[in-house]
Amino acid sequence: MTQSTNESNSSTNMPVQGSAPTAPHDPVTEILKSSHTIAVVGLSNRKFRPSYGVADYLKSVGYRIIPVNPLEKEVLSEKCYARLEDIPEKVDIVDIFRRSEFVPEIVDAAIRIGAHAIWMQEGVIHHEAAERARRAGLFVIMNACILKEHVRRLRLTRDPASV
Repeated sequence: MTQSTNESNSSTNMPVQGSAPTAPHDPVTEILKSSHTIAVVGLSNRKFRPSYGVADYLKSVGYRIIPVNPLEKEVLSEKCYARLEDIPEKVDIVDIFRRSEFVPEIVDAAIRIGAHAIWMQEGVIHHEAAERARRAGLFVIMNACILKEHVRRLRLTRDPASV
């Protein structure tokens, strides 16, 4: 399933167990609730980069974060891997902080490792790769911030602007 998320597609929202208003059986909320391990492709040690703030937030709310960047050894006190295929454990979501032209190879790697979902951050869009992931059975979101969607759908008290 491919989903492009933005502020305007919330017309039929209903509360779900004390969380932010969402559509009944919202697949984005379900993937956020059922996932535990997120590989963050393009995660950098530079604290001013969006990837760092998003990964730090995700780690702070209980997700296992696995940095993927061949130029880093460790980020957020987690061992960094050069490629998705180097990760020795199961990955639920592959969160992409790379330019759109790199998405096809990342999607192919995510399919090979058996990830459940591809999450392309704001500004990251590649329709063909998204369709290929969908055909392989992965849930796909593009052009959306996982931090913002997590806060909006699960109504956490931490302000996303503070990370």
